[in-house]
Amino acid sequence: MDLSATLHSAAAEAGLAAVGFASAAGFPEVRRAAEERVAAGFHGGMRFTFSAPERSTDPRSSFPWAQTLLVGAWSYVPEAGSPGPAAPGTGRVARFATRDHYRPLRAALDGLAGVLGEAGHRAEVLCDDSRLVDRAAAVRAGVGWWGKSTMVLAPGHGPWLLLGSVVTDAFIPLDRPMVRHCGPCVACLPACPTGALVAPGVLDARRCLAALAQAPGAIPREFRRAMGDRFYGCDDCLEACPPGRRALAAAGKRGDGRVDLIEVLKAGDAALLERFGHFYLPGREARYLRRNALVALGNSGGGGAVPIVIRYLADPDPVLRAHAAWALGELGGTAGRDALAAAASREADPGVLEEVYSALTGAAAGGRQRRGSVP
Repeated sequence: MDLSATLHSAAAEAGLAAVGFASAAGFPEVRRAAEERVAAGFHGGMRFTFSAPERSTDPRSSFPWAQTLLVGAWSYVPEAGSPGPAAPGTGRVARFATRDHYRPLRAALDGLAGVLGEAGHRAEVLCDDSRLVDRAAAVRAGVGWWGKSTMVLAPGHGPWLLLGSVVTDAFIPLDRPMVRHCGPCVACLPACPTGALVAPGVLDARRCLAALAQAPGAIPREFRRAMGDRFYGCDDCLEACPPGRRALAAAGKRGDGRVDLIEVLKAGDAALLERFGHFYLPGREARYLRRNALVALGNSGGGGAVPIVIRYLADPDPVLRAHAAWALGELGGTAGRDALAAAASREADPGVLEEVYSALTGAAAGGRQRRGSVP
């Protein structure tokens, strides 16, 4: 059995949804697009592959010996399933993050790197790694096509994929890019709650709810209601995609994508980081889990929401005090109004104080008065 066939067999045994081989040459068109996104501000301050497009779009800048990219795709929908029905006091987690779905992908890629090593070749795994724009590699390797949502779609799996590569010095017969595209379908574009998909294949991360849930600092006030009960991530554009819907229907529902927001707000840092350690969190700080929970709780309500949110009006962290004030303004009620009024008399941070006064206006109007529905 030749090396290519051996690798295909090992990939199938490891459970990869697809595997392909591509040249390790650079991706000049992808580099130009990334630099244009940065110049326009569409990267929203995100770093990762945007921090150095000249590196992330040229594998040989990091691995001068690279000849081939072995690209693997892992379909996470069969394990992730559905987040389950909306329920007050709970928050949604996007399917890719319901658990560390990168773990089986890394394990599969490590196994393929081992096959290459045993054959006498250099090999290094790149998985969720800023040194490679993995979607570009996947398209070149014929694993899938680049959808208008910016995601890579594969037959039978739609956009529900995690991607990774093995860089190797082995010369392996290359696959052709997939001759397939989304055609006239634009279902993903209007599905975005904030209009972050500004054109086919163009995402403004400053408006993307998934990106905002991972960003440092405060969530901009104009997007907090759009966050709805999202605790981490957003699947709206993927769910609107026809191949994505078909993949979901085939996988069935599991309903394990919800978290108790009040439990999150009561838990300590160590417990939160142990449970959600596979999330991307700026600086690995649990404060951002609490920030997200406060916004989701302000939108979803639920028994016991107001007392725990009131506690956060006295938190040492001004980001959390600000989001607690906003949440109380959305929840409304006498207790929330009284707590906001008390906070206004003692708050020293100008930014938090502005949030408190804004929230008092909302609380006086009775909050959103639609606790029975979640956007």
